Amino acid sequence: MKEIYDFLRELRENNNRDWFNTHKKRYLELKAFFDEWVGKLIEKTAGFDEEISGLEVKDCVYRIYRDIRFSPDKSPYKTHFAAYIASPGGRNSQRAGYYLHVEPDGSLIGGGLYCPEPALLKRLRQDIYENIEEFTSILSETDFAGEFAAIDDTDKLKKVPPPFPADFPQGDLLKYKHYDVVTYKPDVFFMTKDAQEKIVEVFQKMYRFNRFLNYTVDEMNA
Repeated sequence: MKEIYDFLRELRENNNRDWFNTHKKRYLELKAFFDEWVGKLIEKTAGFDEEISGLEVKDCVYRIYRDIRFSPDKSPYKTHFAAYIASPGGRNSQRAGYYLHVEPDGSLIGGGLYCPEPALLKRLRQDIYENIEEFTSILSETDFAGEFAAIDDTDKLKKVPPPFPADFPQGDLLKYKHYDVVTYKPDVFFMTKDAQEKIVEVFQKMYRFNRFLNYTVDEMNA
């Protein structure tokens, strides 16, 4: 894992095709290691979330190549390794899952639902409104609250959206456009021999959060 961090630091300073092609063999060796590492992480995660059982690594790990067609940043490569562990489909799943992001000085573990489509977002808010005690009990769990500071407030609304009452006591929880959480970790967190066990412990803390969200997702897709 330390070699992955070293490689990504160098790539960040040399984000061009010539450098990458010169170091392609090194990248492929590190990717093979990361894929195997994620495979073991999937197995350990399935130990507490049986829905994860049987997921294939190739469906969970993201490509390093950036889609630059509509981006002002024309850097051809991502400067991180990442995987999304969710069933079915891994990174293409529409369900809440477990996200791992390995990047020098920017590594994180996260989960939940990022940027749900409008119809799903509306339904999520409705289910949170109707089951507010259950949802707030999840957010206030000692393990969850101690690990995740808050729900992602990117683009958060200023007011409680209709049709919900503006004076709803927990109205703030209905203003989110994303229902995901993250916890940032130092690079050394991922370099220890028991890193996978520590990551799985973090994943477990968001299990009830994901289950709540996935109940709505599954109802929408039924």
